[in-house]
Amino acid sequence: MSSTLSTLARTTLALAGILGTAAFAQTAAPVAAEATPDYTLGFNVGAVTDYRFRGISQTRLKPALQGGIDFAHSSGFYVGFWGSTIRILKDIPGGRGPVELDFYGGYKGKINDDFAYDVGVLRYQYPRENFATTPNTTELYGSVTYQIFTVKYSHSVGRETFGVPDSRGSGYLEAAAAFDLGNGFSLTPHVGRQYFRNNGYASYTDYSLALGKDFGNGLSAFVSAVGTNADKSFYASGANGKFLGKTGAVAGIKYTF
Repeated sequence: MSSTLSTLARTTLALAGILGTAAFAQTAAPVAAEATPDYTLGFNVGAVTDYRFRGISQTRLKPALQGGIDFAHSSGFYVGFWGSTIRILKDIPGGRGPVELDFYGGYKGKINDDFAYDVGVLRYQYPRENFATTPNTTELYGSVTYQIFTVKYSHSVGRETFGVPDSRGSGYLEAAAAFDLGNGFSLTPHVGRQYFRNNGYASYTDYSLALGKDFGNGLSAFVSAVGTNADKSFYASGANGKFLGKTGAVAGIKYTF
């Protein structure tokens, strides 16, 4: 692994929302519609067999525990927090940092029944990290969704991007689709391009195909195939030399309440 910490590029794979079905019951008299709440507050906990971010393993191809909190207002504004255990920083000689903490906020809206958008800011924070070139990164993001298709761009605004020096203005462009297969199943193909400004050797493309299942009552799971064309020597684990962007299978389970 390079000391520049470019291996901090993490899993592109995030399951697109699993579409549910609404049940309607016939009654003798009309039933008043339930009022939309001003806000919602949700919590989630889960585990994955390998934490991939933008195709690159953050856990030396090993499992991770994850969880988060989401607050959304009826106006469209939202804020949230998400965290995961990682190994990638500790695997660098002399490195520290056992967890990744993400803080984000933004606004979601609809143009019409077919088009929706999402804009916001996301901060990746690595407590206890001790590197001269910091992996802590802030990105601005924006996405447009047309029916089942989504295109999103994330743009870094700090001097370094995930530990890559002199990389202000780097970006990640991705596209995905969410196919509802029925009975709680979904299929999500995804492709993304991570670009590091002034550091082309660290740039790469990642891809994945995920099969998701919504079991109801807040429980969901997925299995996916993930891979990249990243440089094998540059994105090698500092602990055992294994390629962190190799093609492989990843599975996970999450409970939302």
